[in-house]
Amino acid sequence: MNTEPLPLFILHTVLFPEGRLPLRVFEARYMDMTRECLKLKRPFGVVLIREGKEVGAPATHETVGCLASISDCDMQQLGVLNLLAHGGQRFRVLETSVNKQGLVSASVELLPPEEELAIPEDLSVCAKVLAMIIADHGEDVFSQPHRLDSAAWVGHRLSEVLPIPLTAKQKLLEMDDSLARLTILRRFLDQRGAG
Repeated sequence: MNTEPLPLFILHTVLFPEGRLPLRVFEARYMDMTRECLKLKRPFGVVLIREGKEVGAPATHETVGCLASISDCDMQQLGVLNLLAHGGQRFRVLETSVNKQGLVSASVELLPPEEELAIPEDLSVCAKVLAMIIADHGEDVFSQPHRLDSAAWVGHRLSEVLPIPLTAKQKLLEMDDSLARLTILRRFLDQRGAG
């Protein structure tokens, strides 16, 4: 990626490209990270916890994550920052270091963006289900533009909102093939009677 190490936010969540991530930041290490990212207009990385907790000692984490750029920030109560971040490019962690405060930083390799593919007819139920979810929850959950004709966009949004275990969401994030991801999601919908 670049020579600058990427600060990591290690969470019990999986962020996908173009996803929305509201965060409440109160630990000193993440407050400092947020200040630095805002000042330098640079992203941080979001990676899923493999073992451990979000608060306290650094948790072990997955090696594939997603860049996150802060789009909104306010402090309604002293010592707690409310952030809204948006997912960018996926990355793979190459090596990490931990500072005195317990903030983990990593040298990372950016993964290539997925090819923009149309959704084939046999997977169109995925876009239809997502359209219904958007109609119910709209802007609170999904940022514009809504690209219901994009296999990658639909797959990422469904992966975020469907009740799928975090380990499975992580596997969906790691996939490079948007049609293969949609095929898995379609099977999940079929099992739940939504297909």
